[in-house]
Amino acid sequence: MTTSITESFGLTPINVNWTIVRGDTAELKVEFLENDESTSFLTEGWEYASSTYDFKGDVIDELIVQVDDSGITLIASPDITQYWGVGYGSPVAELAFDLQVTHTSKIWTPIVGIIKVIGDVTSGGL
Repeated sequence: MTTSITESFGLTPINVNWTIVRGDTAELKVEFLENDESTSFLTEGWEYASSTYDFKGDVIDELIVQVDDSGITLIASPDITQYWGVGYGSPVAELAFDLQVTHTSKIWTPIVGIIKVIGDVTSGGL
C-alpha cells in the first residue's frame, strides 16, 4: 500500500509554554519531522523569523533563529531577557511569541506560545 503525503502549510500551530529566568540565555530547539517522527523534513530554502511581544510594555523583541542540520534553535539572549518583568516573584512577566516560516511565497506560523519569565535574584551571576 502506498500513501501519498502532500506538503501542507497553514496547519494549526502548536502552542508552546516556555519558561525562562530573567537575564538568562534561553534556547528552544525546534525540529520539523516527517510522519515517521524520526526523519528530518527537508527545510532547505525556508526563512525564519521569531519575535516576542510584551503585553504590558507594548514592546516587540526579535529572537535569534539559529539554523543547523537537525532543525532550528530559538534564542532569547540576556541582553533582552534582562528587561522582561519586574520583581522577584513567579512569573514576573508573560510574553507572547511565535515562529514564522517563509517558503517560496507562502508564510506559515507553525509555533505560537507564551514565555513565562521567572524573576532572577542574583543578577549578573556570581
